[in-house]
Amino acid sequence: MKNNGLHIVFFILLALLSFQRVESQTQEANRITGNYTIPDCPDWAKNAVFYQIYPQTFYDSDGDGIGDLKGITQKLDYIKSLGVDAIWLNPFFESPFCDAGYDISDYYKVAPRYGTNDDAKTLFAEAHKRGLHVLFDFVASYTSMDHPWFNASAQQQKNRYSNWYIWTDNIWTNPPRRYLDSFVKGYGTRNGQYMRNFYYCEPALNYGFALPDTACKWQLPTDHPDVMSMREEMKNVVRFWMSLGADGFRADMAGALAKTANIQGNQQFFNTHEDATKKFWKEVRAMLKNEYPNAFTVSEWSYPLDALDGCFNADFFHWFDGYNDLFQKEGWRILNGVSEGHSYFDVEGKGDIKHFLDNFMVQYNPTKGKGYISLPLGNHDNARLGNKRSDDDLEIIYAFGLTMPGVPFIYYGNEIGMKQMPSDWPQVEGAYRPRNGARTPMQWTSGKNLGFSTAASEKLYLPVDSAINAPNVADEEKVPNSLLNKTRKLIALKHTEPALANYAEFIPLFAQSKTYPFVYARANNKDVVLVILNPSGKEATASFDLPLKYVKTSVLAGKALKLQKKDNTVTVTVPGQTYSILKLL
Repeated sequence: MKNNGLHIVFFILLALLSFQRVESQTQEANRITGNYTIPDCPDWAKNAVFYQIYPQTFYDSDGDGIGDLKGITQKLDYIKSLGVDAIWLNPFFESPFCDAGYDISDYYKVAPRYGTNDDAKTLFAEAHKRGLHVLFDFVASYTSMDHPWFNASAQQQKNRYSNWYIWTDNIWTNPPRRYLDSFVKGYGTRNGQYMRNFYYCEPALNYGFALPDTACKWQLPTDHPDVMSMREEMKNVVRFWMSLGADGFRADMAGALAKTANIQGNQQFFNTHEDATKKFWKEVRAMLKNEYPNAFTVSEWSYPLDALDGCFNADFFHWFDGYNDLFQKEGWRILNGVSEGHSYFDVEGKGDIKHFLDNFMVQYNPTKGKGYISLPLGNHDNARLGNKRSDDDLEIIYAFGLTMPGVPFIYYGNEIGMKQMPSDWPQVEGAYRPRNGARTPMQWTSGKNLGFSTAASEKLYLPVDSAINAPNVADEEKVPNSLLNKTRKLIALKHTEPALANYAEFIPLFAQSKTYPFVYARANNKDVVLVILNPSGKEATASFDLPLKYVKTSVLAGKALKLQKKDNTVTVTVPGQTYSILKLL
């Protein structure tokens, strides 16, 4: 009995020590220091907000039904009025437009439907006059099958371009099964099959194989002279547009350059752990740092651990699990249509912020001093955020996107709450659902074609939203509390509050599985901001450790909420569809 009593005392003491250790770890995790490291990037980009423009549907200056570069130039004052710092333009290069311009047939020429190279120079110059910067879309992993390089490569006779693309050495012998769905046969006079990097019309440029299969002689190593020649030409493409006044680029499918011999199916698209691919991007970054030190680059890699490893200034974290949990968990929202679940930022309140945060922190913690993660507020490849969401829902989403660490990108039209068009919308230039419904013309006024173009409606690139209450810029400009003006205020906060800087410290405080709200702190030295988000339709309460002294709070945006503090624990009750951005004073 005596011995049992000692055992009981021992286990009680052990439990108390374990509890204290867990409590200490929790407090340490929630500890706000205000410390940060600013990643290496141009000064103009350190706290920048970007605005993404889809050229063919932004503004039509000549009445042909398709947006153009002059149209973008004419709308620069509006873009500047949003408070953003930079623009990312989707491809505006010569193309047969099988994939909306991503299938490039001439890297050095603006597509005639968008204008001329001089129009691009004018756009860059006019943007600079307004303190705006412009990124072009660098599609480095493939070209159009109409590109002269590919047509030369497809010839039977050997020439400079023969190895600039990936070809097998026998049209009748299929590549290994692991590649089978990636190759196309029967093109040109060449005896071989070419590898596509996305659609059939987009042959993969040959960055070589990091691990060539010795049984496949057509798999060239990454240091093959022809591979190196092609790579140098791609660097020249970057130099060309930078010399015309561009300020950097977004790299499309950045992780899909060099291949390996153990690819399975379509995984070559995002072969993220490939040192050979990173080697090329590091060379490009070194070239820019030497020749254009104010250049900024962002990648579509969706794996910051690789992308920010000396390759890019920022990386879009918007594919795969994590980001999907935020806005597009449902199959009818997501690009591939195979997801199941519930988005966190929906009024139904069935989402899971913890799954997102677990994925995010694995990428964020090791890279926060190396570069920026971008959680884009919409994108041309995803359904619009306004897909079955109200302006109130969208405001909470924008409050999230503009207070998280990293570089925000706002997709054109989302600032006014443009809606996702239905799945039966015309599928033009490879824009299959749901992408077709997210690329409709910008809505400027309530007039003809919603102010996008003077062309007849049947000549428009895509039909405009036909709803009577379709949001538009002109109407929202007049309403102080419109989504447009609320978005402007949130963007302004990012520039005026040190704690909301892209690089400022980020500390999650309350993020439980399938639970609302989501609470986190941002800190910059002694400036601390608390962000509380409850996108669900139901009231929610959170209790969390906040070992920080403050006297009062000031509401920067959203609703005033009462924080009840006892010792180091704060409790807050948040009404449904409510957010609050509070400064601790």
